[in-house]
Amino acid sequence: MRFSLLSEMSETWARETPDKTAIVFGEARWSYAELHARVLRTVAALRASGIGPGDRVGHLGLNHADYVVLMNACFRVGAVLVAINWRLVAAEIAFVLRDAGVRLLVADSEFAGSIADARGEAAIGRLVLTDAADETPAFGDWIAGFAADAECHAASVDDVALQLYTSGTTGFPKGALLTHRSLAGTVAKGGLTGESWSEWKPDDVCLVAMPLYHIGGSGWSLHALAAGATAVILPRPDIAAIIDAVETHRVTKMFAVPAVLNMILSHPRGEGADLGSVKALLYGASPIPLDVLKRSMAKFPNASFIQCYGATETSGTVVYLPPADHDVNGTPRMAGCGKPFPGNEIRIVDEALNPLPPRAVGEIAIRSVSTMLGYHNNPAATAKAIRDGWYLSGDAGWMDEDGYLYIHDRVKDMIVSGAENIYPAEVENALHGHPAVADCAVIGVPDAKWGEAVKAIVVLRGEATAEELIAHARTRIAAYKVPKSVDFVAELPRNPSGKILKKELRKAWWPEGGRMVG
Repeated sequence: MRFSLLSEMSETWARETPDKTAIVFGEARWSYAELHARVLRTVAALRASGIGPGDRVGHLGLNHADYVVLMNACFRVGAVLVAINWRLVAAEIAFVLRDAGVRLLVADSEFAGSIADARGEAAIGRLVLTDAADETPAFGDWIAGFAADAECHAASVDDVALQLYTSGTTGFPKGALLTHRSLAGTVAKGGLTGESWSEWKPDDVCLVAMPLYHIGGSGWSLHALAAGATAVILPRPDIAAIIDAVETHRVTKMFAVPAVLNMILSHPRGEGADLGSVKALLYGASPIPLDVLKRSMAKFPNASFIQCYGATETSGTVVYLPPADHDVNGTPRMAGCGKPFPGNEIRIVDEALNPLPPRAVGEIAIRSVSTMLGYHNNPAATAKAIRDGWYLSGDAGWMDEDGYLYIHDRVKDMIVSGAENIYPAEVENALHGHPAVADCAVIGVPDAKWGEAVKAIVVLRGEATAEELIAHARTRIAAYKVPKSVDFVAELPRNPSGKILKKELRKAWWPEGGRMVG
């Protein structure tokens, strides 16, 4: 990564490769010169609205080319871009706007109702809609009225550049403060591996389909911009649109969650589709069944597959499973998520934060240049999450003697049944081995005898009864881990990053104020 400050990117490529395509969005194709011109007009518009260093600028909407413009303009003004999850309800949006102190909000008009409810609780000075049809200015019209402002704020690498809110599955979201240093560190770390898949070139075409309010969206787009490559942006991860984009634009690099890969495999548009242009396919954010991975590797025949493990709080990926360790026959390393990127440290610790030996299960602790500065307006949560420079992930895992990391489960998702600790991932892995299971989640439910009992919630792809799945699990895991009951559903609730919302699944069994973690 040649940039230590993100504010340098658009200007550099506009000067060095002005005619190179920077952004593809729908029918629009912007060169780096055109992108930078829009960025400089947005800088002027922000300053005219009273936005300066440290001020929060919000974005609430689907993926859009204008987000990239706004993000780069904020970098140059010294403002902090707050990317807001558009799936939130009005009360949650109001919380984020109030917590962040958003002074100017750029939003899609379809969320006007939620914004109207939220503005009464947040002191938003200005609202700009991306696609306005009334008196509120549309983003393109708003910036068109300004001349370019080329002055760039002299930022520090430790200044906050991006504020992303966590999923909030255990309460209101927390705003992770990501600095120029942490984001640039994430972009740079791939190049330190010396492996060919991690090299980014200007002729790369990067597909950005993950939500931009997610680190898997914003962070992935930064990889393309830092390399002077082309970013193909989709409004949302629509499966047919993803397949079309790969074929039409000859995408070379993409990131997808396992749920998206699974849907690509079963979508009619994928039959006969030419996906051979993809050279590097990164995936992560949730576990992937081996069968889905095998079929995905066949579907993208020329792609190197790389599994990623990280968090919003670490500005994205800190651990990766390289292509060399991807074996369709299912070697032991395929059950893990890989090894730390160079410059990142992983440690397994006990409750007292003491390091544990290889193969002992404990909490995964991470030390990285990419770690967040902390949580906005939440020193207590920051102190709990970061101890002596180590970020405590909340994930349970273990490491082998070669330094490879294996995820055991979320610490707080652990089921305690009859004084035995049961990690749902073990049970889920056993159930995924049944050919009729397409997807599953395991939770603990109240049990008069054991305190908690193991329940499996399953999506089928074929015929199977609860009794058959329980018998199948009994051949693979200890008896106390075997589900006591199985429910069947059409689909499992997931957040935009693909993680199953176990909190939602527990609601049917746990009373208000009961066990609602995960």
